[in-house]
Amino acid sequence: MDPYGTAPEGPFAHPALFYRSDEEYLAGTVPFVRTGLDADEPVAVAVPGPRLGVLREALGGAAADVRWLDMSEAGRNPGRIIPGVLREFADRHATGRVRIIGEPIWPGRTGTEYPACAQHEALINLAFAGREVSILCPYDVAGLDAVVIADARATHPVLIDRDGERASGDYAPGRVISSYNRPLPEPSAAARMTFDLDALPRVREFTGRWARHLGLGEEPAGDLEVAVHELAANSCLHGGGKGTARIWSEDGQVVCEVSDAGTIADPLAGRRPAAMSPAGGRGILLVNHLADLVRMHTGPGGTAIRVYMRV
Repeated sequence: MDPYGTAPEGPFAHPALFYRSDEEYLAGTVPFVRTGLDADEPVAVAVPGPRLGVLREALGGAAADVRWLDMSEAGRNPGRIIPGVLREFADRHATGRVRIIGEPIWPGRTGTEYPACAQHEALINLAFAGREVSILCPYDVAGLDAVVIADARATHPVLIDRDGERASGDYAPGRVISSYNRPLPEPSAAARMTFDLDALPRVREFTGRWARHLGLGEEPAGDLEVAVHELAANSCLHGGGKGTARIWSEDGQVVCEVSDAGTIADPLAGRRPAAMSPAGGRGILLVNHLADLVRMHTGPGGTAIRVYMRV
């Protein structure tokens, strides 16, 4: 199987459901859930809050046999969805087929969040290759931009809409992964410090001081300190021994970036459960669990990882 090119063969299924109304949404999701329950397959549904109620009501008593998650909370950082939602459920039911409905992209996702969302959908194909897992991803065609729908055609090997089911002729998840690996826009102003291994303890103090100055409360400021320290430690160990940290305020969030001269070659770094993560990936995994959003650009010229925390 070539997960970066032609549609995959094997037990893993990753269809996109294109819907324009509640009726079309239910016509695609309810049979998916009921088929799984009738076959005694574990079923989880992770969709935005309003959709949870619609689907629960349609399933009636069968809803009690489904695990329900509000994706707007569990998946507000797209980098958290594979390890913390999809793998977390699938790995607890490792024998036999597992079914999951996952809706990570909905109207209201910001332009800053979207590149991470698109990459997430592409990376699902790598994370679950060869596994007996079916992940159905609904897309609100009426409410989402045409670019989002085009990307969905590239990240899902099978498409479902009111006309039926068909293979996607545009399936090319590798193209989506690489096309959104873009240099991150420069902030208008930022506090900055450079660090090496000797200066690593100062990174945490720098982050916490500026985070509180920019309006973060104690708990999110503490989480940001931990996240940035993990990234800086990775820079010292795997990114050339030194790096730069910058912090600023942007659109109601505090953003901290750690950059270094290293390159991250593994597209799933930070998205594997801890026991499966190679050296250098566990720190990013922790960052994904702590942050409201993580954006990354990596290449031969170095790596920059940005951590976003809502004020």
